Amino acid sequence: MKIIKFEVGNTLVMKKKHPCGCDRMKVLRTGSDIRIQCVQCSRDMTVPREKLEKSIKEVEV
Repeated sequence: MKIIKFEVGNTLVMKKKHPCGCDRMKVLRTGSDIRIQCVQCSRDMTVPREKLEKSIKEVEV
């Protein structure tokens, strides 16, 4: 499995869209669980790192 590097403030482009229709998430906090926020509707969520890394298409700085 490829390890994806990202930091707080990066924007993640996801493989699947959020229910609001946006596919971009901003990283708010890192660690074993990652806190991300939808760019369009500002909904935030905490996701385990392993699950999040599988659903990332690309990382924008």
